[in-house]
Amino acid sequence: MMKPNDLEKMSRAELIARLKALESARATISADHARELSTQQELAQAAVKDREERLRAILETAVEGIITIDERGIIESVNAAAERIFGYSAKEIIGKNVSLLMPSPHRAAHDGYLENYLRTGHAKIIGIGREVAGLRKDGTTFPMDLSVSEVKLAARRMFTGFIRDITERKQLEKEILEISDREQRRIGQDLHDGLSQHLAGIELISQIAGHVRDAISHTRSLARGLSPVTIESEGLTSALNELATNTEKIFHVPCECRFDEQVAIHDHAAATHLFRIAQEAVSNAIKHGRATRVVISLHKARGSIILQISDNGAGFPKQPANSKGMGLRIMQSRASMIGGTMAIEPNSGGGIDVTCAVPEKGVSLKAQNHHAAKS
Repeated sequence: MMKPNDLEKMSRAELIARLKALESARATISADHARELSTQQELAQAAVKDREERLRAILETAVEGIITIDERGIIESVNAAAERIFGYSAKEIIGKNVSLLMPSPHRAAHDGYLENYLRTGHAKIIGIGREVAGLRKDGTTFPMDLSVSEVKLAARRMFTGFIRDITERKQLEKEILEISDREQRRIGQDLHDGLSQHLAGIELISQIAGHVRDAISHTRSLARGLSPVTIESEGLTSALNELATNTEKIFHVPCECRFDEQVAIHDHAAATHLFRIAQEAVSNAIKHGRATRVVISLHKARGSIILQISDNGAGFPKQPANSKGMGLRIMQSRASMIGGTMAIEPNSGGGIDVTCAVPEKGVSLKAQNHHAAKS
């Protein structure tokens, strides 16, 4: 290392040479540092690119449809599975509102749901997941499971939807329910025509006629519960009246019926599904809700037929052991099979309202098709 005295002894030419050497050394160090920074930056960019490519590969090979939207509901990306499910190419829908993939009335209400969530933080579907209807490019609707997650970025938020087409599952559920209904009708008819008749014969020669009469009555009630024959012969309202009467007799719980006289469902399958929904709801109200009063209502409203079962029971449990029980899933499946929707909500009396809304035109159309097939 040079000392200050050494610099004083150097000539001007030597000083200039010394400065040039120092400058050259500094330039070399700067170049090496720049190369090192460039190498680090290239490695970081390569790592980011690798992550992006891996993420893109995962999205493109995923079985579930995946769609991302911004805070306004505008589609930012879709994967190959989503393209197959909805029938659109990515170019056709990126930049458009995601409500394009929803049937009415959800299409008109979607932006309101999103704005309400951004304003209040109250989620109706985000982070929850539920079964909804989707709309394909060809105009057909289909059932799907939808889960939505929120991603918070530095300057904005985005939402990712995971979609699974459950058409085949719903068709299987429909077939299982139809098989179950047929077997229940068969067993109910056998009980009604066979065992009840035998018991009636025994009653004539029995010393315990009173007990046998009770057995006959109970057997007939079981038969009607398995196969509500009054639906076909007298209509849904008559079957619901009989359900209310039997509920009072068996459980000693007042059960009232309130009907709109103009309601008439001629489609036997639709009427049977509605009856089963009412039957399950009444049973749940008494067995699980411990209700002391039940009301069954059937009326028309805004182009739909509304079946509602209200009770004054304990309401929703604070910590349900299984919030998606088999009975609830079957009621929801029955409603969807006839084009309806299910809602289960607390009422002002502390109990629960189970509401099933079925489009009146859809039921009428099914009935017409059913009669046409017979003719």
